[in-house]
Amino acid sequence: MTTLFDRYHLGALTLPNRVAMAPMTRVRAAAGGLATPSMATYYAQRATAGLIVTEGIQPSLIGQSNPGTPGLHTDGQVAAWQPVTDAVHTNGGRIFAQIMHAGRVSHPDTTGMQPVGPSALPAVGQVFTPGGPKPAPVPRQLDTAEVPEQARSYAEAARRAVDAGFDGVELHGANGYLIAQFLSSTANLRTDAYGGSIANRIRFAVEAVSMTVETVGGHRTGLRLSPGAGLWGAEDTDVPAMYGTLLAELAPLNLAYIHLEASTGEDVLVELRKAWPGTLIVNPSSPANPQQTDKAAADHWLGLGADLISFGRAFIANPVLVERLRQGLPIAPHDQSTWYEGGDAGYLTYPAYQHAA
Repeated sequence: MTTLFDRYHLGALTLPNRVAMAPMTRVRAAAGGLATPSMATYYAQRATAGLIVTEGIQPSLIGQSNPGTPGLHTDGQVAAWQPVTDAVHTNGGRIFAQIMHAGRVSHPDTTGMQPVGPSALPAVGQVFTPGGPKPAPVPRQLDTAEVPEQARSYAEAARRAVDAGFDGVELHGANGYLIAQFLSSTANLRTDAYGGSIANRIRFAVEAVSMTVETVGGHRTGLRLSPGAGLWGAEDTDVPAMYGTLLAELAPLNLAYIHLEASTGEDVLVELRKAWPGTLIVNPSSPANPQQTDKAAADHWLGLGADLISFGRAFIANPVLVERLRQGLPIAPHDQSTWYEGGDAGYLTYPAYQHAA
């Protein structure tokens, strides 16, 4: 019977366990989207995870969503990430960079540019800006000829990630950001080759992944998806058909993994597990269902065929989460007020478990 603590071979990597650290935005980057020494410490503290997936990293300035997030589109950003990957590797860990293009979930106050998207439709809700939350602006609809350039930005960021020492990259295709916007039937009202039918709506995702594979290899490329999540107003229709078709198109690329959020019915996810021939990571939680993942949930999904289980919130206050899970120790609570406020408090400062005397 598979357990969380079994080894797993992921491409050329040997993972000591099946616990993945899920990507979580923490907005601690320095000006210019540079990684910091505190970020190196943060990820190194969590290096006992079988695999770390970083916070979302923008592949271009226009792809940035929130203030204070890091990038991978300049030489300076590559240099700033190198101490982070070095620290993780020195501590025995493995780390993938999540490449996140925000698309329409952005604001000119953050980037100095009008956001872009598949259609000129604003995201639903408020976006973060340097001046606080503001209504999402209307994005500029990408011309057909411009779309491949945005797909290629993932591959260019992946090349920079490898140069920075990352073991691979995860393309963020979930939670209402650019790839998910193209997949969506409400955010994507295009009538060209990138809109309308399922085959057309998955085209951008397939192109972004294919370009990344051509650049850094399938064994270094993962993709995160949130079927049916509907975040930021990017709703899906025909979830089983669309995501099944997408996985079938991606299967020949021999990706490192697909990373699914439990954002739709369990029966749908089980069918997607059957449809995907490669490694599957499941995150039992999702933004719409923010219950913190525990060992029982992890064991449940391993039993349903997942290869790895990703934990998000549980890693915030538990840098050595793997050992807490292994020893059956309680999961320390985190302070939500410190998620995005900056500084090291609630970022590097959680105490170790104290055994009873």
